[in-house]
Amino acid sequence: MKHVMNVELAKRLEQSEIDTMYSRLKILQEQENNPMGIDIQTFGSAMAFSAKGIPGPSFNTVKGVTFTDKKEIDEVIDYYKKQEIPCRFEITPAHSTPELFEYLSQKGFYQTDFHTTLYGDVTKNTISNEIIVRDLEEYEFHHFGDIYVKSFGMPTFTIDGVSQNNKVLHGKEGWNFYLALLENTPAAIGVLYANKGIASLAASATLPHLQGKGCQTALLKQRMNVAKQLGCELVVGQARFGSISQNNMERTGMKIAYTKAIWMKRG
Repeated sequence: MKHVMNVELAKRLEQSEIDTMYSRLKILQEQENNPMGIDIQTFGSAMAFSAKGIPGPSFNTVKGVTFTDKKEIDEVIDYYKKQEIPCRFEITPAHSTPELFEYLSQKGFYQTDFHTTLYGDVTKNTISNEIIVRDLEEYEFHHFGDIYVKSFGMPTFTIDGVSQNNKVLHGKEGWNFYLALLENTPAAIGVLYANKGIASLAASATLPHLQGKGCQTALLKQRMNVAKQLGCELVVGQARFGSISQNNMERTGMKIAYTKAIWMKRG
């Protein structure tokens, strides 16, 4: 591996994650009447994302936070209070300080979870002949919604919303969508966002009854191959610590960059 982890690389990987989130939500925000209620605000180095129409923490979170002064932290907390959305900080080791943790604790926050970021040099990979991986066409986003919702055990009524919220990204600069098929049956999806020489593994999911058959490994390899064609030097992805997703990334040669600390307010 050419790239060895250091503070500057960690900050670069974190910025790529921020850029991916910004691109996704900015495109959603620009839809007529902003149906998902997207809002993006900057507080010093921190970028606060909120999506009232998308429940859960994935798109309602603070990234890039550092401790420069208490005022910025207070402004972030007040922002989410006004939005009536729980405030959630994602803190990387490159930006963590005792002062930041101490002040968040004083404000009633505590660490609730860890989340792993992995990275690797972009390489050329061979994909199993048993799995077909191809571009997801614009008219096929019903497959995306169906696979994603079933994979994560979400309510079936959210399928249309998930489909549409990703379809709007189709054809936008940097965004690439892939479908994996087993015996010509749609089985899994994967998303790639390429920007500033870094390829971000933006999302992935497999139908529950087809998991463990190599679909995600095939999608990882396909996205790495595309990243190489696009001239990217690094690939980055996120996964729950010790999860199957993390295992799949490591098997393709990716390494743990760092583990983020997730902080939320008590009660």
